[in-house]
Amino acid sequence: MKEKSISLKNAFLLHIRAMRELHKVTPEYLPTATGTAFVEALVPYVTVYFSARILEELALLRREDVLWNWVIAGLFWIGIFTILNAILKQQEEMLLDDLWGRKDMLFSQKLFDMDFADIDKQETHDLRAQVKQAENWSGWGLMRAPMYYVKTLKNAIGIVSGMILTIGLFTAKVPDAAGDLVVLNHPIFIFILFAIMLLINFVAGSLAAKAAAYWGSVGDDATFGNRLFGAFGFIGRTGARGADIRMYNQQELVSAYWKKNSAFGVDGKIGSLASGPMGLYASLGVGITTVFTGFIYVFTCLKAWGGAFDVGSVTQYVGAVTALSSNIFAIIELKGELKTNASYMERAFEFLDIPNSMYQGSLTTEKRSDRQYEVEFKNVSFKYPGAENWALKNVSMKFKVGSRLAIVGENGSGKTTFIKLLCRLYDPQEGQILLNGIDIRKYNYRDYMDIFSIVFQDFQLLSQPLGTNVAGSNTYDKDKVAKALVDAGFGDRLATMPQGLDTQLYKEFTENGVEVSGGEAQKIAIARALYKDAPFIILDEPTAALDPIAEAEIYSKFNDISGDKTAIYISHRLSSCKFCDEIAVFHDGTVIQMGSHEMLISDENGKYHELWQVQAQYYTESVA
Repeated sequence: MKEKSISLKNAFLLHIRAMRELHKVTPEYLPTATGTAFVEALVPYVTVYFSARILEELALLRREDVLWNWVIAGLFWIGIFTILNAILKQQEEMLLDDLWGRKDMLFSQKLFDMDFADIDKQETHDLRAQVKQAENWSGWGLMRAPMYYVKTLKNAIGIVSGMILTIGLFTAKVPDAAGDLVVLNHPIFIFILFAIMLLINFVAGSLAAKAAAYWGSVGDDATFGNRLFGAFGFIGRTGARGADIRMYNQQELVSAYWKKNSAFGVDGKIGSLASGPMGLYASLGVGITTVFTGFIYVFTCLKAWGGAFDVGSVTQYVGAVTALSSNIFAIIELKGELKTNASYMERAFEFLDIPNSMYQGSLTTEKRSDRQYEVEFKNVSFKYPGAENWALKNVSMKFKVGSRLAIVGENGSGKTTFIKLLCRLYDPQEGQILLNGIDIRKYNYRDYMDIFSIVFQDFQLLSQPLGTNVAGSNTYDKDKVAKALVDAGFGDRLATMPQGLDTQLYKEFTENGVEVSGGEAQKIAIARALYKDAPFIILDEPTAALDPIAEAEIYSKFNDISGDKTAIYISHRLSSCKFCDEIAVFHDGTVIQMGSHEMLISDENGKYHELWQVQAQYYTESVA
C-alpha cells in the first residue's frame, strides 16, 4: 500500500466508525474499556496525591494522628484503585481478545450478504487478503481503534487530572522575604513554562508521529512478506503436501522464497527504516521530553526554595506535571498513528462498503402445489467482469418442471455459466430469463433462490455433524434427513456411523470425527439437495472425478429419486445423460443443438454426434 495523505478529521471519523462496527459484535467491550481507561489514568495521580500529603506532614507538623489518617486513607484509596484497575484491566483484555476473533464476523457477514458476482471476483478476495495481512503483520486496521480509544481517553483524563493537581504550582506565591526569587510569582514565568511544555511536547509528539508515518510506506513490502509467510511458513505441517514435498524436494523451493524474502529481516525495508530515520525520529521524540522534565524540576525546586510550598507539594507537582507532559506527548503522537492506521482502515471499509448492485425484486415466488414452473432464456448473453469474450452469447431455450434436461459440451463451453445465470448468481448483460413469463429479476431474490437445489462440481461439506450438513441447520427433521441420505445411496454408510446423524464429519474440531471418501461426500451433497426439496434440482458435474460408468450410475439413480422435480444434469460426458428428455449441446457459449439423444445422435453432421463418436471410440479402445 502506498503512503497516502489523510486528513486528521477523516482519520478520526474512520476510527469512530470502526468503534461503532466493533461495538456491534462485542457490545460489552466499550463500557469496560471506558472504565479501565478512567481508573488506569487516575491511579498514578492518586498515588502522587497521597504520597505528597504524607511527606508534607512528615516534613512540617509531624502530627501522629494526622499522619496515620493520611497513611490509612492513602493505603485504602490506592488499594481500591489498584484492585479495581487490575479487575477492569483483566476484563478489558479478555474482551479485547474476544473482539479480535469476533471482528471477523463483520467480514464474514459481509461475505454472506454480498452479491455472488462480487464474491466471485478475484479483486474481492485480494482486498480481503490485504486487510487480513495488515492485521497479521502489525495489527493495523480495525483493531487499532480500541487501542487508540483507550489511549485517547486515558490521556485526556490524565491531562485534566494533571492540570488539577498542578494548579498550586502556579498559584502558590513565593514570600516577599525570598528576595530575587519573588520574580517567580510573575505571570510571565507561568506563560514561559506552559509555552515550553507545549512546544517540547509538540515537537516530541510530531517526531514520534513522523516515525509512525513510516509504517504506511512499508505496507506493500510487509503485506507481501506476510503473504509469503502464510503460504510457506506452515507448509511443512500440511499432511496432504508431505508426499509431494518429499518426492520432488519442494523444500528447496520454499527455502528459496525465505532467502529472497527479507521484508521482516534486519536487511529489509522495515529493518532499514527502524535502524535509520524511523528509529532516529522515535528516539528524538522520547529524548526531547526529558528536557521538559528538567525545566519542571528547576522551576518547582526554586519556588520551594523560596518558601512557596513544602517538600510534599514538590513531590505532587513534579509527579503531576511530568505525568501531564507525558499525556500531552502521547496525544500528539497519537495524531500520527491515527493517520497512518487510517490508510489501512480505508481498505477494511472499502471491503465492508462493497455495494449490492443486483436488483433484489419484490414479487413472491409462487409456491405452486403442482410445481408447474416454466423457465425460458430469451436471447441471453453474458460475459464475466473484466473478460473480453462472451461466456454465453444469444442463448434461447425453454424447459418445464418435471422434465429431465442435460447440458453437455466440452470444458469451457458455458455449461456452468448457464446454471449460474439460471440460479441468478449473476445477471445477464443482454436478454431475459423468465420464470412463468416474468423476468426473474422482479422476484424476491431469496424466494427465487429457494426453488433451486444444486450440487456443484466443487461442492463443500462442513466439519460439522452429518445431519447438520444435510439440513444446513442445527434443528432439522431427522427422519427426513435419514430418508434423503438413503435415497442418495448413503444408507449403508449411515448404518456404520458411530453416532448416526450426530456423527462429526472430518477431524478439524474433534479426534472422533469421521473421514468420508470423495464418493461418500458426493452422496451427502446429493442428500442435501434432496432434503431442501426444491422444484428444480441440478447436478453440476459433481462426479467429474469419477469414471464415466460410475457417473452414469449415479445420474441414473438420481433420476429415479428426483420424482416430479425438474432435474438438470451438466456433464461433458454424453453417455451419462442419454436418458434425459432433452439434451442441450453447448459450444463456445451458445446452444448449437437441442433434442433427445436419439435425435441428436442421428445428425451425423452435428456436434453431439461428433463428441459421442470421439468419446465412444476412446472408451471402446480402453476396454479392448
